[in-house]
Amino acid sequence: MPKQKVVLAYSGGLDTSYCVIYLQEQGFEVHAIHVNTGGFDEDEVVALRKRAIDMGAVSFKSINNEQEYYAKCLRYLLYGNILRNNTYPLSVSSERVFQSIAILEYCQDVDATFVAHGSTGAGNDQIRFDGAFESLADHIQVITPIRDQVLTRQQEIDYINAKGFQWTTEKSNYSINQGLWGTSIGGKETLSSRDTLPEEAWLHHCERTDSIDIELTFSKGQAIALNGQKTESLVALIKQLNALGNEFAIGRDIHVGDTIIGIKGRVAFEAPAALILIKAHELLEKHTLSKWQIHWKKQLADWYGMFLHEGKYFEPVMRNIEGFLTDSQDTVNGKVFLRLHPYRFELVGIESKNDLMNSSFGQYGEVNLAWTGEDAKGFTKIFSNADKIFYHVNPDKK
Repeated sequence: MPKQKVVLAYSGGLDTSYCVIYLQEQGFEVHAIHVNTGGFDEDEVVALRKRAIDMGAVSFKSINNEQEYYAKCLRYLLYGNILRNNTYPLSVSSERVFQSIAILEYCQDVDATFVAHGSTGAGNDQIRFDGAFESLADHIQVITPIRDQVLTRQQEIDYINAKGFQWTTEKSNYSINQGLWGTSIGGKETLSSRDTLPEEAWLHHCERTDSIDIELTFSKGQAIALNGQKTESLVALIKQLNALGNEFAIGRDIHVGDTIIGIKGRVAFEAPAALILIKAHELLEKHTLSKWQIHWKKQLADWYGMFLHEGKYFEPVMRNIEGFLTDSQDTVNGKVFLRLHPYRFELVGIESKNDLMNSSFGQYGEVNLAWTGEDAKGFTKIFSNADKIFYHVNPDKK
């Protein structure tokens, strides 16, 4: 009897390394797939391939999905200035959908009816992966060894070492997920509410003590140039910003939020490009969008971020919100000037042909050219009518 084939979502970390060995031991033919949504260079992919094959995978495939990830997701996170709980740019949570799609396509390529991932039973990723598989291919059977066996990280290490492979405790002190929009870092400090990560746990450390000025050019809401130099793609610009921000250790923070399964979660992250781009874009929008455009964008963007975080990318309303967000960007054009410092950045200002401050009607706090003082008095009188009526009828509420 031929072995049954299983496609394993493979990151090369402790959990998925355990899965390679365990699934093979259970009689499966393991086909490992690594979906690169940013954060992995060619040398790292080569190392992942060697590890997967050495541990018993029949095949290994790496797919670079950065361009699709940006086009179908990241640009909407930028249009919406989306930061979960005003902090987290959805770095990892936004990747899982696109990894799931590629995994299912690979299942077809190798004719597999089983898919496996290394998610635990306490986090969000189990819902994101399983939800995508259920939505797109409910005939696929999902195997989740870490979740089903309720394994601790130490138990996984002991099992791997018992099978003749070397995995040290130090190697597994922190769980790291690298991506184009940021890198998440989980460890013992994030399991409680008190402490931040020690300096050595961060992936990038401050290498510069100076400050520099940079400019970002936006066209219809998308960043197209850094310091006047257009890049070959928007993905390349994000990578440039990540590299520059990492030199200053910009983008570090810890996110605290509600998980899909209802418990509080805490995770550290580094996301220099995402935070710089979102804040620069948000400033440009303050100058180029109307009050009500900004108001309703915030409402819909918040829903979009929540649905994406909770694995509901395939809900049809998401396409409707994407349409609104895209339409809102027609006038979001111009340059944003920023200053980078060690561990932080500041927004300096903008230049835009669509800047609504550049009107001939008046300057805030200075002069008005399109109305008179009497116009303002009359406007104020009518504007106050509703409050006047309320307090006239309810004088005790004054």
